Amino acid sequence: MNTIAVRIVSKTQEAQDIAGFELASEDGQALPPFSAGAHIDVHIADGLVRQYSLCNDPAERHRYRIAVLRDPASRGGSQAAHERLSEGDVIQIGAPRNHFELGPADDYLLLAGGIGVTPILCMAERLAKTGARFAMHYCARSPERAAFLDRIAGAPFRDRVHLHFDSGAAGQKFDMAALLAQAGAGTHLYVCGPQGFIDHVAGSARGAGWAEHRIHFEYFGAAPQDASGDAAFEVKLASSGQTYVIPAGKSVCNALLEHGIDIPISCEQGVCGTCITRVLEGTPDHRDLYFTDEEKAANDQFTPCCSRAKTGLLVLDL
Repeated sequence: MNTIAVRIVSKTQEAQDIAGFELASEDGQALPPFSAGAHIDVHIADGLVRQYSLCNDPAERHRYRIAVLRDPASRGGSQAAHERLSEGDVIQIGAPRNHFELGPADDYLLLAGGIGVTPILCMAERLAKTGARFAMHYCARSPERAAFLDRIAGAPFRDRVHLHFDSGAAGQKFDMAALLAQAGAGTHLYVCGPQGFIDHVAGSARGAGWAEHRIHFEYFGAAPQDASGDAAFEVKLASSGQTYVIPAGKSVCNALLEHGIDIPISCEQGVCGTCITRVLEGTPDHRDLYFTDEEKAANDQFTPCCSRAKTGLLVLDL
């Protein structure tokens, strides 16, 4: 997979437990373009790849900016980013990908929970530049844990940003029901943050009668999956003709590894694309966030770290 060498130009403390990183191309060339809501794969260490939203102006081609929350509940990526990545380091990143792109709407309701402010703030800046109508609401535990407050305070659209802190007075607390009641029929909702926050926002919107196409969200990491109906299936390796059973509750990668077949993996969440494998026969059950809808519809490749099968057998190009 193609990567880009970038240098960490600066590492800053954006808030309590949140580090900001500014990245610039090591060869001095312009970085690939991106749009608001995009993320990049960051190769933190050997075999450790994590995804972070870009939070600077998409018009900037000389740098990327990301922010990383130190999360004790994470699988090691955030801790490693805080401890191992330093100003001046040269690291590898992937080209930007966007599964959370702004679409056309009459009005936009942007909702950020915690570190979910990174793509949401980028969206607000983009919408302000295009003259779109929007409001942004940013929820955090306390001002000390909220990133980019100075940047928001200095923004020309600061009067359209509303801050909500768990530690604050009752009058400033986040009221999802009130926001939904005030929104017009042409309003689209964009939300990013912890799973619980997204589930609350999206569930409230659905409960208020919002159509699914008006609700847009992005989880940090793979979206939760209902695995209660998962069943065992088989994979066959085209090279050897050998067939292996993939039980419920175990990924294709892990099941094959038990038989000495090692498929390279990094994120283990279907986000980075490291493990992509060609499918020669059968229909995958795509559970990744990497492929586009068109790529998934082709059913000729899948991510064995998290995806499964809709048919009883998948023949893999292995």
